[in-house]
Amino acid sequence: MVPPKAGLFSKIQFIMFEKKQVILKSPDLSKLKEVIIDHRTKIYIALGADVEEARSRYLAKISAKRLK
Repeated sequence: MVPPKAGLFSKIQFIMFEKKQVILKSPDLSKLKEVIIDHRTKIYIALGADVEEARSRYLAKISAKRLK
């Protein structure tokens, strides 16, 4: 004979471990401008943004990571 709580526990356990679905939305590249940093690296910025400023900010961020 199975105790009456056995079925209830399995349903509660299923609800506790249910995960949300991960939905990743990719940006629309047609609305962005491609900036080539070097032969391997490309970044994408807004259409109205300054290319040289974006390149210098990216290089500054990368050099700061290398110094750590």
